[in-house]
Amino acid sequence: MKKIPYNKQYIDSKDIELVSTALKGKLITTGKFVESFENKITKLLKCKYAISCSSGTAAIHLALLSIGIKKNDVVIMPAINFVAAYSMCLQMGAKIYLADVDKLSGQITPKTLLECIGKNNLKAIKSVITMYMGGYPENIIEFFKIKKKYNFFLIEDACHAFGSKYKFKNKSAHVGSCKHSDISTFSLHPVKTFTTGEGGLVTTNSKLLNSRIKLFRSHGIERNKKSHWQYDIKKFGFNYRLSDINCALGISQLKKINRFIKSRKIIYNFYKKEFQKFSDTIKIINFSKSCNPSYHLMLVSIDFTNTKKTKQKLLKFLQRNNVLAQYHYIPIFKLSAYPRKNDYFESAMHYYKSTISLPIYYNLEKKNIKKITSLIINFLGIEKNSNL
Repeated sequence: MKKIPYNKQYIDSKDIELVSTALKGKLITTGKFVESFENKITKLLKCKYAISCSSGTAAIHLALLSIGIKKNDVVIMPAINFVAAYSMCLQMGAKIYLADVDKLSGQITPKTLLECIGKNNLKAIKSVITMYMGGYPENIIEFFKIKKKYNFFLIEDACHAFGSKYKFKNKSAHVGSCKHSDISTFSLHPVKTFTTGEGGLVTTNSKLLNSRIKLFRSHGIERNKKSHWQYDIKKFGFNYRLSDINCALGISQLKKINRFIKSRKIIYNFYKKEFQKFSDTIKIINFSKSCNPSYHLMLVSIDFTNTKKTKQKLLKFLQRNNVLAQYHYIPIFKLSAYPRKNDYFESAMHYYKSTISLPIYYNLEKKNIKKITSLIINFLGIEKNSNL
């Protein structure tokens, strides 16, 4: 039987056709497809500026460069996250503080952010990086209020959340509109909502930040408009450009974004239906009505204590049965390279020990979802809820 991955891309003939067109163009990098792709992003998200780049990690690095992160600048981020944001801040010499997360959602909350600020007696905060685990954007307005109070740059690590929306004052806004943040960053890796192959995006409404990001994206080069062979560099940058080939794929994929999200929502709800009779042991996280997610991840919180089983054994059992579930993520403070060995965050550890990420992708069949849910229920040896 074929393996069922936790996530994968969907590529059709139209994607291949447009990529082929890009390959036949005069410029296959820094050409018309890059500009067109970025313009389509600004139109969809209703932000002023969108800058494509080579990866989600590059997007985070460019965001940090644009706000001028330097040695000993204070940055706060969630204890549960992919390592990219932490790694980039570390390379830049920032002083990083981790905030605990909600034990079910795995996300930093206004409460845990304020606790981090108070516990560490932080006065001058350069930036706070939020992260919408699984593509479920929560507490956006509350974070923005805290930003205004403490006067820091608010960066949304929205790598899971392209296509996600949230409500405020009875209106709907896309994550990436930057209505309530300074910068949003996205990953366009193949397992994300849509893909450019490899790639990333940075969005902002700041003209200054946009100009800095574009400068750092291409070595820091400033060219003479009259004499194209003349250039200067006032601040050195990187080669984080995205090619026309990648952007052509992104343009084609973007046309299917609503279809992709709708499919993921159907899969999410099917999992929820299959597990609802076992909610005493298996919990699907309920998010606020203001959250309209991208359903990037299918996160399930399991009470392993009562079943006398472990997360590790479940993952190995699923693997033996050709189901490739995932962690998302090992807490940053649990990694060998993390410097402060005594750091411990209780809710982050609860999330880490109890939460698994199940397969969810565009063309995942219902029969395979039924197989996955049955395997988990049988492995745990659980009965239906006692109150049913």
